[in-house]
Amino acid sequence: MSLVCLTDFQAHAREQLSKSTRDFIEGGADDSITRDDNIAAFKRIRLRPRYLRDVSEVDTRTTIQGEEISAPICIAPTGFHCLVWPDGEMSTARAPEGLRWFQLYVHPDLQLNKQLIQRVESLGFKALVITLDTPVCGNRRHDIRNQLRRNLTLTDLQSPKKGNAIPYFQMTPISTSLCWNDLSWFQSITRLPIILKGILTKEDAELAVKHNVQGIIVSNHGGRQLDEVLASIDALTEVVAAVKGKIEVYLDGGVRTGNDVLKALALGAKCIFLGRPILWGLACKAAGRSLRSIETWSSFPGCKKKGPITRLLRLPTGGSQTHSTVCDAVLPGPHSVRRLMAHISHISNTTTPVLQALQTPVFPKCSMPFFVSLTIICCSLA
Repeated sequence: MSLVCLTDFQAHAREQLSKSTRDFIEGGADDSITRDDNIAAFKRIRLRPRYLRDVSEVDTRTTIQGEEISAPICIAPTGFHCLVWPDGEMSTARAPEGLRWFQLYVHPDLQLNKQLIQRVESLGFKALVITLDTPVCGNRRHDIRNQLRRNLTLTDLQSPKKGNAIPYFQMTPISTSLCWNDLSWFQSITRLPIILKGILTKEDAELAVKHNVQGIIVSNHGGRQLDEVLASIDALTEVVAAVKGKIEVYLDGGVRTGNDVLKALALGAKCIFLGRPILWGLACKAAGRSLRSIETWSSFPGCKKKGPITRLLRLPTGGSQTHSTVCDAVLPGPHSVRRLMAHISHISNTTTPVLQALQTPVFPKCSMPFFVSLTIICCSLA
């Protein structure tokens, strides 16, 4: 089977995984309306291409938090990669070369939060991502039916006074009292830029600016938390307008093609993050597939250096046409970006140079737990 787009990776992954694992990866909260709308919302947006532009030099580089990356395509924090591949997040962390951000679900034990943050800061991580939309776990029906909640355990994220692994869904490791004023405590213990993940409204975006954070990830947790909220791409314009360029805005949720990346950038995102597709890539790695040069993105139009991206024609569900003013398009056609998914799925052979160079774990003597998962910014996939 040729794997030439993300849906191919998804189909192949489904063949390799157990039903409970497939359900865990694919599942959404309640009726999964938001999960499905994340993808559908991108298809309601139309491009307005402009031609006769010099596209002899295509440049997909951008900067995030002052650091240059080679393409605006990044790895989102997702949990329990060990369901797909034995060493789980460790394998994902070895795949790309790039910046590393640390994603934290705030624990009720502030001292534990402090220890984790200080540790990753000493290891060279470049930003702290705090996820906001999980004060309680979403109602994921498939996981309940499969009794997955009783079988997943966390061994790392516990108070030092506790020695035994605790079932993931039977513990309460996430603070339910986290409020805006608590952000000042995090700012007092770290020099890392703080990114808030899970904002969907202009009101919260304005509060993020007021509290001096450095970035926002527009996200609805892949539709896994609160169902029937806005699709991420639908919320993006509102959030971008609210921050008025004072902080950077990123997006995750529903990105499946190069055109989806382009649409998110045109509507104001600095980069996008992939969640479920990374797990599909690990599943293909488990199947022993060598996919180093697979063209994962069907078409990722690049832009001439320092050139504009696009102006979009938005087609809302209601049928009326409204214009989203961004800028004119420069579309040279399909541009080959070294595919993130190919790297994730390729490094099953421990003799390959990329894996030999990355044998040392990101966290020495510590496996990556779900609640302190990595955000990996892909800096060089060539």
